[in-house]
Amino acid sequence: MRILHLVHQYPPEYIGGVELYTHTVAHYQARLGHTVTVVTGSSAEGGGHHRQVEDGVEVIALHNGVADPRGRFLATLSNDAAAVAALIHARQPDLIHVQHLMGLPAALLGSIRAAGIPYLITLHDYWWICANAQLLTNYSQTRCDGPIAYLNCTRCLIARSGQPYLWAAAPVPWGLLVQRARLLGNWVANAGALVAPSEFVRSWYERHGAPAGRTIVVPHGVDPPDAWTPRPRAEATKVRFLYLGGIAPQKGVHIALDAFRRVRGAAEFHVAGDLGVDPSYATQLQALAPPNVRFLGRLDRVTLWDALSAADILVTPSLWHETFCFVVHEAFAAGIPVMAARIGALQDVVRDGIDGILLPPGAPDRWATAMQALVDDPAQIKAMRGQGRRPISVASHMEQLEHIYAGVLAGTHGKNHE
Repeated sequence: MRILHLVHQYPPEYIGGVELYTHTVAHYQARLGHTVTVVTGSSAEGGGHHRQVEDGVEVIALHNGVADPRGRFLATLSNDAAAVAALIHARQPDLIHVQHLMGLPAALLGSIRAAGIPYLITLHDYWWICANAQLLTNYSQTRCDGPIAYLNCTRCLIARSGQPYLWAAAPVPWGLLVQRARLLGNWVANAGALVAPSEFVRSWYERHGAPAGRTIVVPHGVDPPDAWTPRPRAEATKVRFLYLGGIAPQKGVHIALDAFRRVRGAAEFHVAGDLGVDPSYATQLQALAPPNVRFLGRLDRVTLWDALSAADILVTPSLWHETFCFVVHEAFAAGIPVMAARIGALQDVVRDGIDGILLPPGAPDRWATAMQALVDDPAQIKAMRGQGRRPISVASHMEQLEHIYAGVLAGTHGKNHE
């Protein structure tokens, strides 16, 4: 099968959940004997594209200047889809898997439909409806449930621009958001299948206009790296909390550190993540951290699993509606319980008091009380250890994905799920 993946960003230029997922799927498919192409966005002066082949996967990175949020937003509305359409036409894929379209022209849909190429979309986040992708407002950093006649979205767009004088021209950004909704709504409505990584995401999209009964929930696969072997765990004298993930405000790392600084007793907190992504936020975190906090920086896959196996409990204090959260599933695969915010997909995965603890998002007092209780009585952690539901393997995920591909190619998915 000739498979083409469309994704906004790709490793090694960008590292994130969507990017790593696309990389894993593309390489797995190439090993199965499929002809796989990844078409992605890039950030570089001028216009053009760069092509390379890595382990049987063709990667074509398109660039049209240095990428920034404004440029990515406007690119969605652009009618200039000729470059991407030409690349797709030259490869004649049997199927297109849309991972993320941010920064790529939505007008591309016309060329794809004219060529009769079926496609599916994985709903990695909320971008198809929320221009911020994470349902967090730019003006107050509070959670949002989606557009309200796009008036709240207009307020977000103006706040993100940093140019409050645009309120005098508010009908213009409002009109752009309405146009965006129409263009992307056509993508969602005409997809051969919609794939959601969690039940929360499926339900949210259907509440916001996705065709009812058309979305298939397929959790991401999680495997330890090939080079990793579990290490025997020594009996610890301190309770070790671990945060693992992006160093960004929406991840709520500051909430966890604010809580931990109030904890007394034998405890330590390791924070793993790239501090260079948002230096000002990293500085804020370092100022919050007491001496028994250690910043590990960005970890490779093997070191990440070593950090998990050495921890007592993973801390996931997200402030946004996580759609899946790889690190929680990796923690369960490693036998580690999880403290998580009761929000988004996290509340569907973590079972309070069984394999972890669910706490209100953005409430450092509540988090501090829960942390202190674990330090005072570490037996609670021991009772939850190894109780997490193991995630499906990458092989199992790929098997389900192949089945969905077959339905999309046969044109039966929509009929079976309407």
